[in-house]
Amino acid sequence: MIRALNSAASGMTAQQLNVDTIANNLANANTAGFKMRRAQFEDLIYQSMVQPGAAAGQQTTVPSGLQLGLGTRAASNEIIFSQGAFSATGNPLDVAIQGKGFLQIQQPSGTLAYTRAGSFQLDRNGNVVDPNGNTLVPQITIPANAQNITIAQDGTVSYTLAGQTAAQKAGQIQLANFQNPGGLNSIGNNLYLPTDASGDPQVANPGGPEGLGTLAQAYTEQSNVDVVGAFVDLIQSQRAYEANSRVVKAADEMYQQVNQLTQ
Repeated sequence: MIRALNSAASGMTAQQLNVDTIANNLANANTAGFKMRRAQFEDLIYQSMVQPGAAAGQQTTVPSGLQLGLGTRAASNEIIFSQGAFSATGNPLDVAIQGKGFLQIQQPSGTLAYTRAGSFQLDRNGNVVDPNGNTLVPQITIPANAQNITIAQDGTVSYTLAGQTAAQKAGQIQLANFQNPGGLNSIGNNLYLPTDASGDPQVANPGGPEGLGTLAQAYTEQSNVDVVGAFVDLIQSQRAYEANSRVVKAADEMYQQVNQLTQ
């Protein structure tokens, strides 16, 4: 019965973490570029009463054994990098990535971070920056008198000046990709940092032979959270939590019966 209490308690703790993950997904259902997470669990060690395959006689073995599990624990909550829906913004500086890749953002510390949220504006110096004022890398500067800003699918940024028809090139947007995007470290503000698990970034132009996605101007990629699916997962997690709590109650009642035997 002690094993039952511990196993049920571990199940309740795991479901609490699962609900926390689902809650964060739902909270960011309208966050541009957000990628949902999915909790994954694994069973704990087993106490072997009878080892499977142990000798049952001189010429026979135990076919299945007798092993009692000691509960579960959270193994990870991996990031799901499926493509989100596109939303038209009307802002010529906004871009959505169609396919693989991350935009590069330089933080105030000088460290490069990576994002799928392509919402950009101009700072007072004409540099393209994200909503927090962090500079897009490579740096792109747009003159104050620029008109008709164009961002091509391959990341080429150009503009025209008043009274001129020839386009001027402002810069080139590049994308970075990782061998294991699921190993990136989320730091908030729609930003990720590379880790040993993700590998080093591989930088190239959009739509090139490296397999990176292309850019769509005046669009942003929305969250990939499936709200209906998240509510289904929430109900399942709630029922699993209730089931484990019932096990705790049942084990407690059994303990109560055992204690009454001595009275």
